[in-house]
Amino acid sequence: MSTKQNLLITLEENREKYISGEQLASLMNVSRSAIWKAVKSLKEEGYDIESTTNKGYRLNKESDIMSSEGISPWLLPDNQNLDIIVYKTIGSTNQEAKKIALEGAKKITVIISEEQTQGRGRMGRSFYSPPKSGIYLSLVLRPNVHASEAVLVTTGASVGVCRAIQKVTGIEPQIKWVNDIYVNGRKIVGILTEAVTNFENGLVEFIIIGIGINFKRPEDDFPKDLEEIAGALFDKKPDALTRNRLAAEIINEVLNICGDLNKRDFLVEYKSHSMVLGKKIKVCKNNQWQSATAIDIDNDGGLIVRNESGQIETLNSGEISIRRMD
Repeated sequence: MSTKQNLLITLEENREKYISGEQLASLMNVSRSAIWKAVKSLKEEGYDIESTTNKGYRLNKESDIMSSEGISPWLLPDNQNLDIIVYKTIGSTNQEAKKIALEGAKKITVIISEEQTQGRGRMGRSFYSPPKSGIYLSLVLRPNVHASEAVLVTTGASVGVCRAIQKVTGIEPQIKWVNDIYVNGRKIVGILTEAVTNFENGLVEFIIIGIGINFKRPEDDFPKDLEEIAGALFDKKPDALTRNRLAAEIINEVLNICGDLNKRDFLVEYKSHSMVLGKKIKVCKNNQWQSATAIDIDNDGGLIVRNESGQIETLNSGEISIRRMD
């Protein structure tokens, strides 16, 4: 690991206090000149590092750049050896994750970007992904699950994101089946899960979980077509919280759930966060909207509804969209 990487990890782990150049040099077994050069290089990359005579260096509380060094201090011990690849900008983290998976990546890999220029949502929709305001990450997993159980990954990921948000921010989100997360009636998180299946044995070869979070309102706000739909966790960055901190907790929670989908105890949490159960909804199936009532979530993550004729049916995520009828 380079001096610059070591320095960034140390500054991220000690955001609340100054560390002198002498202490840093001793800690990393390098010269003070090497520390100064590393600080200069990080500043050139956009990090806001405060330098104060007789005190030393620290990251400004407003500094909030996505990095593996900023994420790793918050990861659980079992997740410390993950491959985390961070980009300044990328077309789509899911596309990059899929490329890496197809090239044979065997271990869990996380792709993160400050910005997506071709961010994607369900059913071919775009996902607005401006820089400096969101968390855009994709995980490459190789779970030992059958294709029919793949929807549980999306369900589990939704619960993992809710857990992380609630733990780190204190905000209690809601889930709109199957994979949109809302706060105060506005969408703040979209999850896109893509799987590649072995048709011979029916097992999933790998799954990509793409998660896009509106952490704070974009500098130029949301586009007009999203003004009435999209929201953000915060209007501006909180003093004591970074995107790296929340991203790490999301990784921890999602991997904890998706590491053992057979337990399915997370379905209880999923139901408790649901914003549609017991509600009148509209279901789009085969390009036609129909009224129904959402009554339950089954053990495979499917939405159980009662249609206008009183018949009970279970909806699968790949073929429908829903709207609440408020």
